[in-house]
Amino acid sequence: MLSQELSAPIPNYKPPTGADRLKWFTVSTVGPTSLLLSGPLSAGWGTLFDSPPEYNTSWKGFGQRYGMRLTGVSVGNAMNASLGAIWGEDPRYFRAGKGSFGYRTKYVIKATFYAPYRDGKWHPAYSRYIGNVGNNFLSNTWRVPSESSAGDAALRCVYGLGATAAGNAFSEFWPDVWHKISGKDKKKKD
Repeated sequence: MLSQELSAPIPNYKPPTGADRLKWFTVSTVGPTSLLLSGPLSAGWGTLFDSPPEYNTSWKGFGQRYGMRLTGVSVGNAMNASLGAIWGEDPRYFRAGKGSFGYRTKYVIKATFYAPYRDGKWHPAYSRYIGNVGNNFLSNTWRVPSESSAGDAALRCVYGLGATAAGNAFSEFWPDVWHKISGKDKKKKD
């Protein structure tokens, strides 16, 4: 069923306009989830484990890690949005919104590697891949020596795919969680 859904066009699909792409880039790069959740978690994790050690475990080190993450995210998202505009690849995530937890989890994973194109059909997400790999290898030019090898960049590419999957999972499941904890389910039943 999932492979059928990802081979069929998205119902009522509308390709993104230039304004839609700019909004995606802005929200994905400097939106609340990026600035207030992902950024602090990433910088906090690096600070906790003193990675890279050149930044040390101070607030200044936290800020340096936060800034480094933001530069990488900016470059990767710019590559994704611009190449996607040329090739007709849509960077946005489209929720399944229904189905079992297992089905939706598989959908999240597949949507990490596939994206809709102008025809509304799912195809490999090439601009996403290039944005991920390009930003991680390009950022080696301004990273500190202890994290600027090809192996470090390759590992960051894997982390980048994981972050995309985590972001997709958040987009898929958070509306349902919020609906339950906000009490909207109870209000509907009353």
